[in-house]
Amino acid sequence: MAKTAAAAAVALFSAALFLLISSSAVVVDAEDKMFVEGKVYCDPCRVEFPTKISTMIAGARVNLQCLCRDNNTVTYMVEGDTDKTGTYRLPVTGDHEEDICQVKLLRSPMDNCKEKFHFIDRARVLLTDNMGVVQPTRYANPIGYMTSTTDPRCEKLMEEMGITLEEAQTKIPDKI
Repeated sequence: MAKTAAAAAVALFSAALFLLISSSAVVVDAEDKMFVEGKVYCDPCRVEFPTKISTMIAGARVNLQCLCRDNNTVTYMVEGDTDKTGTYRLPVTGDHEEDICQVKLLRSPMDNCKEKFHFIDRARVLLTDNMGVVQPTRYANPIGYMTSTTDPRCEKLMEEMGITLEEAQTKIPDKI
């Protein structure tokens, strides 16, 4: 009976030790590695926001760059391409609580959709574990390119949204 109790205690201790070690390994990995995920789209209406006729851009090149708030030196940088759904997923190592981190557009593979937006050509992301977000993925706002000409369907589309196409194309955001 004593041997059975001792064996059970050893088994329980071993299981508890295994759980402790494996859970701490996950925590260390979560602190060291995050991901920034977002989408790149083509704006055929030239209004600089996604619409129902916008298309995602596969193969677009983006850059994530973090700058020190104090002296503007680059503290982290990585580039990546969007997949067939127009989604990029960039790895981030370390915590960048004191940095300003932004995803910028670098290149569009679409010949008919290469013009960068005039007002918003980047998406800012917070890359720290010290803000209450538990998941390792941080989501950036969609960014995109415009076609050189406006799609004829856009006028009706903007009317459905309660704005004229001209207003949508010339409205300057109050703050960027």
